[in-house]
Amino acid sequence: MNGPELRVDLDDFAANLTVVRARVAPARLMLVVKDDAYGHGIERIVRRAVAEGLECFGSFDVREALRARQAAGPTARILSWSTVGRDDIARALSADIDLGVGDAGFLEDIAAVAEEVEAVGRVHLKIDTGLHRNGVRPEEWENVLSRAAVLQRQGRIRVVGVWSHLAEASDDEDDAARAVFDTAVATAEAAGFVLEARHLAASAAAFARPEFRCDLVRIGAFCYGVRPAGGPSELDLGIRPIAALVAPVTHVGEHDVTVGVGSLHGLPSAIATRAHRNLEFARIDLAHSRVTAWPHAAVGDHVTVFGPETSSATDLAETIGTVGEEILVRISPLVPRVYRGE
Repeated sequence: MNGPELRVDLDDFAANLTVVRARVAPARLMLVVKDDAYGHGIERIVRRAVAEGLECFGSFDVREALRARQAAGPTARILSWSTVGRDDIARALSADIDLGVGDAGFLEDIAAVAEEVEAVGRVHLKIDTGLHRNGVRPEEWENVLSRAAVLQRQGRIRVVGVWSHLAEASDDEDDAARAVFDTAVATAEAAGFVLEARHLAASAAAFARPEFRCDLVRIGAFCYGVRPAGGPSELDLGIRPIAALVAPVTHVGEHDVTVGVGSLHGLPSAIATRAHRNLEFARIDLAHSRVTAWPHAAVGDHVTVFGPETSSATDLAETIGTVGEEILVRISPLVPRVYRGE
């Protein structure tokens, strides 16, 4: 090793998928692969998920949805939920990508492009249930449904889903959000739309509250073995971190050891001097870091910054007041991903 590696265990990933699918059944699992599958690499993750029988994937944008399509093959259902321009809409329609729609203008853009390229845009209409992360306001919902019905009759779109995001700030707020969501679904169905998917919950709500699962859940973090900060342990959830950040020892001093990983690789400089049960970082530089020495340390040793056998990305994140997902997605794409279980 000349530098750090992110070692990804695809067998552990498959085991997590089994746990998650059993927990949320009979709801189907949409595996979220945004941010390059949380830094693990979309192509390898999607291919293994398909091999495990998964058929539904969610991405933030069309660029990553297209990568997922190439890895998953032609029959998987893939949703891109970020608002995009017309060029991206055309690429999405040509690859049979579903599009999340959170405002009336974007619905018109999809219909216009669909007519130009002679395709039918599959759309999931998003209701704003209070998080205000995009989404049609409840007072505008019926108008958007009416317009969508016209466009569907014209053969330009097909409404296949209704969805939203939860704030997960409190049970009371989530209950209020669910009531708005249920009303939106009922209104859509009363308007004649035949929905293939109703989806509201992500990892935490999908595990903790069965009534939020609807018929589809969007889960990313738990599938990668990332527990919520301040929440249940991986053991309690039945999942296991699938990635380990490993770096070589490059110098051994009297009181400290230098390891070949630094802020340019994505290691947050804020963790220096913070308590961390695996390694105690004294200083983080661009390409190297200094940690407190341990007995018999030697140049060429490999040390694990985070991973399933030591401390998790969430353990590291909690020392600086963030979440495990942020630690993972910060890892530079220049850090090699090394896979086990392909």
